[in-house]
Amino acid sequence: MKTVKKILLILIIISTILSGLIYTHPVEAKSNNSNVPKPNFTLASEGAILIESSTGKILYGKNENKKLYPASTTKILTAILAIENCKPTDKITASYEAVMSLPAGYSNAAIQVGETLEFQDLLDMFLIHSANEIGNIFAEHISGSIEEFAKLMNQKTAELGCKNTHFTNPSGIHDEEHYSTAYDMALIAQYCMKNETFRNTVSKQSCTVEATDKYEERYFKNTNDLLNPSSKYYYEYAIGTKTGYTSQAKRCLIASSSKNNIELITVVLGTQSATPDTRYLDTINLFEYGFKNYKIQKIATKDSIIKEITIGNATKDTQNLSLLLKDDISGLIPVNINSTNLKPTIELNNLIAAPIEKGSVLGKITYTIDGTEYSSDLIASHSVEEFNPVTLLSQIGLALFILFIMGKLLFKKKKSKKRSSKNNKSGNKKYKNQKKIFWFNI
Repeated sequence: MKTVKKILLILIIISTILSGLIYTHPVEAKSNNSNVPKPNFTLASEGAILIESSTGKILYGKNENKKLYPASTTKILTAILAIENCKPTDKITASYEAVMSLPAGYSNAAIQVGETLEFQDLLDMFLIHSANEIGNIFAEHISGSIEEFAKLMNQKTAELGCKNTHFTNPSGIHDEEHYSTAYDMALIAQYCMKNETFRNTVSKQSCTVEATDKYEERYFKNTNDLLNPSSKYYYEYAIGTKTGYTSQAKRCLIASSSKNNIELITVVLGTQSATPDTRYLDTINLFEYGFKNYKIQKIATKDSIIKEITIGNATKDTQNLSLLLKDDISGLIPVNINSTNLKPTIELNNLIAAPIEKGSVLGKITYTIDGTEYSSDLIASHSVEEFNPVTLLSQIGLALFILFIMGKLLFKKKKSKKRSSKNNKSGNKKYKNQKKIFWFNI
């Protein structure tokens, strides 16, 4: 029984020693800050949303998941599919079906049957003037028919994460089964605005298309009054994107704007008033709310020391290790939050042990701000060499051996000295005795 207890005690001691050879850590609690004031306006739109473009973070929503008719805002999806499936050098010819199947009352660019136009000219007239027949032209060119192209549209929306969207045609011509939501249209717009060709096209104030063999020169102003300096709805920070209107969908608008390194996207669907045009008023209110209450700010700087740790199984010279921020962390922060007071979550890898190379990822730091996470890896500031117990034992053994030899030599020298001293004493005594005898004889 005593033997078992001794074995258990030894195992506990060994495990305690081994646990000191690696770095273990607690997980720190997350913090979530939400201090944004509520809007001081009322929207006329039936459904609306405001998002930050780079993250998709929702800054404001009103019935954002309600299914509504998107009208010509549909065209942004058709446009991005055309950009992705056509070459810039393509010349596309309009078919009879593409031109003549357009219902009366819908805007068009007077494209003629059999007329051939360059891809970019078609794209300009489609997004700037909202020419509906061009949606049919793109659909036939890419998929062979409107029906097949609608399948491609719905496939793309599913890929983008749209849950409440179904399209039946490329231009937003009214159909009971053609619907979306403010949130889903924002997802589509966010994706589209990452494409330079799309961004450049929707930001144009106007377009001019040279005459063809079937029609004279065409000139169109952008239907988006946010881009028109002479309009009362002009918004200096606007950079696109697309208007929409049918009697069933009412007035719709997807818009983007950029200010102070913040890019925002708004979607407003189902606004009724034309005087004033409340889709523009709602959009401007949303933009101003976003710019007033949020800022892009650097939260933490690359290569800054986040944490100091000691690696137990490392050599003495390398065991103290700094964990550095791999990249800058910047985020969209409510203006009334001080980034210096933010407490991050630090998660380190399990069982951090030598050897470690400089720059190795050893953990992650995350700031959770107003419900959005901003993260970066934590890396080793220098290489950490492994401490070798075998080497230590051999060094200790060598040291003990040297001490043993030195001790033996010292002992031998001391013994020799003692013997010599004893002999000297014996000799002196004999000499004294001889001296006494000598004097006695005299």
